[in-house]
Amino acid sequence: MRSREYDLDFRDRASRTRAWGIALLAVAGLLWIWCAVLLLTPYDVDRHPGDQYPDHCEPRLLTDRGTANEGLYKGDYCADERDWPEALTVLGLSIPASTAGVALFTTGTLSRRMSAHAEAMRELDRIADERGV
Repeated sequence: MRSREYDLDFRDRASRTRAWGIALLAVAGLLWIWCAVLLLTPYDVDRHPGDQYPDHCEPRLLTDRGTANEGLYKGDYCADERDWPEALTVLGLSIPASTAGVALFTTGTLSRRMSAHAEAMRELDRIADERGV
């Protein structure tokens, strides 16, 4: 395999690596959005299946001792519907996805740039050799 063919193949692999990194960063972004929805949006809770008048609950993050944090001891069903562990689990799942995404994106981008730099240096050497310098 000639060096140019190898370099083009190397760039294709670097592009695929970079694309995987972008995909993982997109997954991490979706997980962050899901966590934000869990923490920032109000929600309704049925006390029993088919309840016509569900309890309205405040967002988990924007309440100060409100419906979301009082719990069942006051006859409130909001605390069990959206737990903190669920939101933190979603947030925790975004950490490995974003870490791997950043690593793959950076590796792919740097590989492409180094390949382009090496090609430019070979071209400059070829021009210098033709001039006899």
